Amino acid sequence: MTEQDINLYLREVIDTMNDGLIIIRPNGTIMMVNDALLRMTGFTKNNLLNKPCSVLGCDACRRVREQAEGHWCGLFEKRKESRKSCRIIDKNGNYLHVLKNASLLRGEEGQILGAVETLTDISELDRKELKIRELSRKLQHEETGFCGFVGHSPAMQKVYTLLQKAARSDGPVIIFGESGTGKELAAQAIHEMSPRKDKPFVQLNCAALNESLLESELFGHVKGAFTGAYRHRQGRFEEAADGSIFLDEIGDVPLPIQVKLLRVLETRSFERVGENINLNMDARLITATNQDLRQLVQEKQFREDFFFRINVIPVHLPPLRERKEDLPLLVDHFIQMNEQLRNNDSPTPETMRKLMAYDWPGNVRELKSALEYAAVVKDNGPILPEHLPPQISDAPVDNCHCPARSAAAVTEPDEKQELINGLKQAGGNKSKAAKIIGVSRGTIHNRMRKYSVQYKLDE
Repeated sequence: MTEQDINLYLREVIDTMNDGLIIIRPNGTIMMVNDALLRMTGFTKNNLLNKPCSVLGCDACRRVREQAEGHWCGLFEKRKESRKSCRIIDKNGNYLHVLKNASLLRGEEGQILGAVETLTDISELDRKELKIRELSRKLQHEETGFCGFVGHSPAMQKVYTLLQKAARSDGPVIIFGESGTGKELAAQAIHEMSPRKDKPFVQLNCAALNESLLESELFGHVKGAFTGAYRHRQGRFEEAADGSIFLDEIGDVPLPIQVKLLRVLETRSFERVGENINLNMDARLITATNQDLRQLVQEKQFREDFFFRINVIPVHLPPLRERKEDLPLLVDHFIQMNEQLRNNDSPTPETMRKLMAYDWPGNVRELKSALEYAAVVKDNGPILPEHLPPQISDAPVDNCHCPARSAAAVTEPDEKQELINGLKQAGGNKSKAAKIIGVSRGTIHNRMRKYSVQYKLDE
């Protein structure tokens, strides 16, 4: 069987395939490719035909070659490869995640004519999986106010306004705030309100990795770039594409990585570890920290030029102790979110005084954890002070100012009348009624069901 025979009988067939197809001679050069492979990789036939098959940079093939015994390709020993997940490199240097099937081609007398491989591009599946992860994160934050935030205090209203303005810009944003104030939620809000909302939102906690791992996570690496680099890896900048990348705990980034990130911001390009191919950086950068970066600059632990480059649009999130007026709303919100606390298990007035008196060093995250703790330790009935974690229940209450009306302090008749009045003022709109009363929309729905109140928009 000759190359002319293959071209005669198979050309039209293989060019109708959706999967990429490549035929390789026994010496490793490329004999034939179909149109789908060219579309997938961006190469032309002249780029590929008669070239070594290694031109595609397949990490699985490299691994097979290393394991082969006496032959340049292990396929010619194993004779078949089925559904192998691997990454190839397209004409622009980008990784493509593909599923590969490969088999030998034999002549009538059993002689090896070459090998055939089919490649299915599953990069789109990776992008969809990333989108599913984004949607899952959103579902964890029930829409009760502004992009998942809960609170109507003046301090939070300023934050909401700034986030909206930041979303319209494309400059780097840095979010300052103590642990538990909602920095990740703020970054997601900026992305969701921006023109990039339909693109990937990729995040990375920079405090969790050492310098070498952080560099690999950010920029990706090629197989063999360092010990343990067994295959190509796509970095977070590449994964973000023209979406948004959120780097949390930016204050913990080592100085050498700060230099490389500064270069990325200035040149809008980066290189994978172990490679010298420049890739474009089209993502919008959002960073966050709970540290004083100016102090770190003075202590030579943070580069001043890098600080000025990321500190273009600063957003400061207030700690919970500075917006105590939002606490009843937050308590009500977390009660509605918790399956164990949805049956009218509101805090008693004394419990609310404890909650209002506490300074919440862990902020909203600590409040959520405290209510989850109460859900575990309490039996039926309201949340009592002894159901709170010891650091809260044992703290003294120094005549703190508690709102006269909270989810805990309203009697049932008053609560029902308040609900009816709120719905009337809002014309039956539950979201508006929630803002009027000062509770979540979910609470309005639950109270309507509890008191059998029906109110339609056209009434």
